Amino acid sequence: MSTRKLTGARLVAVVCAAQVLVQIGAFFWPALLPGMMARWALTNSEAGWITAIFYGAYLAAVPVLVTLTDRVDAKRVYLFGVGCTVIGHLLFGLYADGFWSAMITRALTGMGWAGTYMTGLKLLADQVDAKLMSRAVTGHAASIGISGALSFSCADLLAHFYGWQAAFLVAALSATAAWLVVALAVPGRKSPKARPADGAALFDFRPVFRNRSAMAYALAYCVHTLEMSALRGWAVAFLAFVAIGAQGPQLSPAVVVTALGLVGAVASVIGNEAAIRFGRRRLIGCAMAACVIVGGSIGYAGATSYPVAVALLMVYGFFVWLDSSSLTAGAAGTAEPARRGATLAVHSMLGYTGGFVGPLIIGFILDLAGGMSRLAWGAAFLAVAVLVLLELAVFWLMRPRELAGDRGES
Repeated sequence: MSTRKLTGARLVAVVCAAQVLVQIGAFFWPALLPGMMARWALTNSEAGWITAIFYGAYLAAVPVLVTLTDRVDAKRVYLFGVGCTVIGHLLFGLYADGFWSAMITRALTGMGWAGTYMTGLKLLADQVDAKLMSRAVTGHAASIGISGALSFSCADLLAHFYGWQAAFLVAALSATAAWLVVALAVPGRKSPKARPADGAALFDFRPVFRNRSAMAYALAYCVHTLEMSALRGWAVAFLAFVAIGAQGPQLSPAVVVTALGLVGAVASVIGNEAAIRFGRRRLIGCAMAACVIVGGSIGYAGATSYPVAVALLMVYGFFVWLDSSSLTAGAAGTAEPARRGATLAVHSMLGYTGGFVGPLIIGFILDLAGGMSRLAWGAAFLAVAVLVLLELAVFWLMRPRELAGDRGES
């Protein structure tokens, strides 16, 4: 298929569909966490490390892989990342049997995420016009959200009928399908991107760090991803804890977290449209303030009953994801065009530093409090809320620029 035939909205649709296929298995581990902890006799901290290493590997690989897209066709880097994802899921399903083997194979999958998430966004940024850019970012974020949501129910169903190993093998097959879609349908970039006028080296990130506006969005994204990964990594375990004392039939934790992810995908789209209409800084500030209020109380109040926990998680998830695409669009839109890949690399690196820390915070606090209890869960979620509050103050002090088309653009 030629570049001329696959442009604009059609290109966005194809890349987003591929992202759903490649990321569908990303959260199979947290979806199956309670059962895997029992099967392998893992502590809360060990389980947190297996969740966190996914983000740690992403953090190590993303500065190299995404920055390379400023010189190398993003499609080639993307296909490499998908290949890592395929191998990571395949090895986990075939060989993982405890803490260390799970750590190694999940790290490989995290490297695959580094080569597909922001690289997929960069692939779109290289080929869509500025007018479509903000909505392309939103569609891309929504596809990631949808795949993350479906990941929980898919893992639960596959593991129930065929065993947990089969779930990861299916994830490998799905990622293989994504590789074929992009390889056959998405055009490559035929002309090299312009180099920075100052001639700075490819991996010289100093100009990116001097971009105050892009860095404001990136720092906010760091804490946003910390909060999101803590929620996504431990939501099933939290609901399983609350369900122990619940009376009557209840929705399974996997179904609830699937619905949570779908709510998040919708919230991300709504958030970006609201940012365009009402101002990006205002939208992000309101979303973070709401997260402080709901997130700070969810561990204590949610542990009182299963329906309350479900309701609070849905509200919390909506606000957590509300500013997701708005933050990434802000960083991409205020980046120097010739350094957009490097800017997205720094943005993503900071984000997944938070993603690495988030699950660890929950796991460590649960262990420090003597195990899962209402008090322990309350303290864990409250600690995350305090970090969000601190970042909200930093974001307002830095006052990043609005994007072209945003209300209040200056």
